[in-house]
Amino acid sequence: MNNNIAPGKPGMAPRWTSSAKSGVGAALSNASRVWFTISHGIVDEVYHPSVDQANTRDFGLLVTDKDGFFSEEKRDTDHAIRPLGRGIPGYVMTNTCRQRRYRITKTIITDPRRDVLLQKVTFEALKGELSDYQVYALLAPHLANCGSGNDGWTGDYKGVPMLFARRGGVALALACSAPWLGRSCGYVGASDGWRDIEAHKKMMHFYGDASGGNIALTGQIDLETCGGEFVLALGFDQDWSGAGQQARTSLLTGFTDAEMEYSREWREFHGECLAMEAPGRDGFDAYHTSLSVLRVHDGKRFPGGVIASLSIPWGFAHGDNDLAGYHVVWPRDQVEAAGAMLAAGNPRAARETMLYLMATQEGDGHWPQNMHMNGAGVWTGVQLDETALPILLADMLRRNDALDGLDPWLAIRAAAAFLVQNGPSTPMDRWEENAGFTAFTLAVTIAALLAAADFADAASDPCASFLRETADCWNENIERWTYVTDTELARENGVAGYYVRIAPPEVGVSGDVRAASVEIKNLPPSENRFPADCIVSPDALSLVRYGLRAADDPRIVSTVQVIDATLKAETATGTAWRRYTHDGYGETGSGGPYEGVGVGRCWPLLAGERAQYALALGNEDEARRLLNVMTRQTSPGGLLPEQIWDGEDIPERELYNGLPSGSGMPLVWAHAELVKLVRSLCDGAVFDMPPQTVQRYLKEHVVSPLIPWTFDAQTQSLPAGKTLRVQVEAAAVIRWSSDSWKTIREVSTTDSGLGVYYADLTTGDMATDGSLAFTFCWSKANHWEGQNFTTVIIGSA
Repeated sequence: MNNNIAPGKPGMAPRWTSSAKSGVGAALSNASRVWFTISHGIVDEVYHPSVDQANTRDFGLLVTDKDGFFSEEKRDTDHAIRPLGRGIPGYVMTNTCRQRRYRITKTIITDPRRDVLLQKVTFEALKGELSDYQVYALLAPHLANCGSGNDGWTGDYKGVPMLFARRGGVALALACSAPWLGRSCGYVGASDGWRDIEAHKKMMHFYGDASGGNIALTGQIDLETCGGEFVLALGFDQDWSGAGQQARTSLLTGFTDAEMEYSREWREFHGECLAMEAPGRDGFDAYHTSLSVLRVHDGKRFPGGVIASLSIPWGFAHGDNDLAGYHVVWPRDQVEAAGAMLAAGNPRAARETMLYLMATQEGDGHWPQNMHMNGAGVWTGVQLDETALPILLADMLRRNDALDGLDPWLAIRAAAAFLVQNGPSTPMDRWEENAGFTAFTLAVTIAALLAAADFADAASDPCASFLRETADCWNENIERWTYVTDTELARENGVAGYYVRIAPPEVGVSGDVRAASVEIKNLPPSENRFPADCIVSPDALSLVRYGLRAADDPRIVSTVQVIDATLKAETATGTAWRRYTHDGYGETGSGGPYEGVGVGRCWPLLAGERAQYALALGNEDEARRLLNVMTRQTSPGGLLPEQIWDGEDIPERELYNGLPSGSGMPLVWAHAELVKLVRSLCDGAVFDMPPQTVQRYLKEHVVSPLIPWTFDAQTQSLPAGKTLRVQVEAAAVIRWSSDSWKTIREVSTTDSGLGVYYADLTTGDMATDGSLAFTFCWSKANHWEGQNFTTVIIGSA
């Protein structure tokens, strides 16, 4: 290590960088465990050894000349990007100086055989001679997902000069095919190369060591020796020598061989998928780009583990203490990605995700809200849709003959048991904000229970009937929990009623949505509570998407009318929808980054969901129109964002109406939705609509007589003629009466085999006085509960 120590330790507080990505990439080969992103013409985060571990903030070039000119590639050039081929996530970047002094052309890939990021660079002098310019590589290590505590130094590997950094069991080495004229490592904001070169228009300080801080590595490239053409190799390993060996080997092998192999692998991947198309922006085919995005986000070391996004929303506002990156696994998003792979005719990738889910399932049957690639939980919420969706994935694999010997029944059984024990109210909705009854979660859990019942039948497991009865019961009560009529919002829109975004858990007790209120998590505390019946969401369309309600059901049609009146926006790129009324997840009104409070923006994936609804309604033209809207709402490299900006243009914040906002990009979920929409349009039918719900509720019109009762949701009212299904966690004898204990009946609970016991109390053949009373004697303890429970019978004599 060089003992010329940089001053200014530890440097300024570290921050991440923009989520406005124009490209993401990785080799398909498992021998290469490096992933990269591109933004503003340069490489940003580089991930290694797993797709959930970022190691750099950004990696670009600085340019000066002898007359005091200074230019930073990412800020002072116009950027153009094109893929190496259709769907190949390797890129040719052309960055042209806005003063027309120089042009930089870079081809960016990873070495398919090594843990190395490669950039082949050509620097052209557009004004003057090549010898007039100095070019510097500037790299900001943020190793092991952390910008602080990084060690950097200049040194050699086997006599080859390089720049090194290490932290937390990972190291990097930066090598160049051209000689370095000078190297330095310093602390960001104090002694880094950018500050030195910007001030002096050349490198004046050559620090050899900067440890334990927010650091930057800088190296001047010998342009004259290489004629302006050189290759930068960024190698990774557990230690600096391994990283150096990786980088040097890539340079010795040559860029051309690596590029040919990289492209060949990706061409073969696309050749194995169905031949479909969706024209996109700037020469990027949206269908093939989406397939590559989905595959790039796969974990390699953990096959089938797909992260949500290689980005950190509003990363420039986040540091080590509030890292809000999307580079972790959300079971919902990865199931959506697996479904898209099935839609594209690649069942192997979908099966890998099923296997990954089976391995990471918690002991009680659910999946974490999100997790690292090794299955360790990150956030602590529980979302029932994330337990239901893996069941639906298994069913899709089964129906496509793609399980290939994999038996998911035990995982499905455990997941179904968790659903019946904890549903139908979810502890957290799919937007990760509220507990209660929501159309999306209800739709996927009901469909999942029916799918699980089919697996139970195949396994000769008697729990199948209970699963179907529970699904029927929940389906029958959807309107009771989530549909309202004769509200102010209904009258404003001239409709009888509509489905609300979410009804809080207490609605399971009272059955009165109109008396409930909902807290919006991303608004100021003094402004965040609203009546549940004034909040709507496109989530209601999931009742159609998952086959529970017909597309032309009057309740759905009227809900769509209210959704469009309150959440639809016409942008410069087309129609878009927000998540729900009063949403605060998005930039502030002035375009500032979201930091806990903001204004909810439009989501392209909701246009995709709306297109699937249009297709279910038989309106193929509208579905195609909305597909084209999605393709126009991408970044220049064809990447779909989480959200688009739907306000007036704010150029200084890079916010333009109808184009990506500062939220996560690319969003795997959005790309999965696009792929499935392309397949649905090819088939003329919604690709992932479960057949079980369609058959049972739209064709057979199965009606359940049951109203559920649990200790967590003690239903207070029971329509006359309905049956109260009492569900508890232990065996019991239920003593009950519907005539003020004049007539007493007893019934033993039935073991469902899924961790719950149940009994049905019916008043159909009994005289009533308007209520049903009951209590419990717990069988194992031979102990009475010690209190009575009462449910009012509505409509009784």
